[in-house]
Amino acid sequence: MLKLDHLAVAATDLDAGRDHIEAALGVTMQPGGKHANFGTHNMLLGLEDGIYLEAIAIDPDAPDPGRRRWFDLDDFTGPPRLTNWICQTRDIDEALALAPVGMGPVTDQRRDELHWQMAAGENGHLPLEGSFPAVIAWGDTPHPSTRLASTGLRLDRLIVTSPVADALRSTLRHVLADSRIVIEQGDKGLRAEFSTPSGHRVLE
Repeated sequence: MLKLDHLAVAATDLDAGRDHIEAALGVTMQPGGKHANFGTHNMLLGLEDGIYLEAIAIDPDAPDPGRRRWFDLDDFTGPPRLTNWICQTRDIDEALALAPVGMGPVTDQRRDELHWQMAAGENGHLPLEGSFPAVIAWGDTPHPSTRLASTGLRLDRLIVTSPVADALRSTLRHVLADSRIVIEQGDKGLRAEFSTPSGHRVLE
């Protein structure tokens, strides 16, 4: 029902987010675009196995969207860091019926020729202390990973640390099967471990 789609590094400045990822992984990111509905912009990095990584930040040139931005960006402070994981589904209504309370409304999104549906939390805050994944449905739109250059980076493990780890495991048990995803008890955080052409790399 759910499948890992992409990972998001939040930043107060998009260039800083790009620099954080490039320094950690030893690769060059590609241009992304703007999200008019949320007043954000991003840069992208293709990974193996049909997933990708994005750096995302508030777009200083965009007007106020009149709503809370996704990924808690309105409250984000400090250095860039891996903050969110996003899973895809073929049926977003069915997926949300099985998700915890607080996923927020499904919004229609568009960036250039891409269009998708997404639920990213009530007022930007995802449930289960922010550790539950956002949910995305691409519909008939080709997945963004098909447009990104190959980097040879492969995700080995995504460690999701949550203060409510048992509840997170229980909620995901019957809807997500991915041996790369490890859920641990602790303060909210994400750690992604990669195999790369230059060896083992870690992004936090």
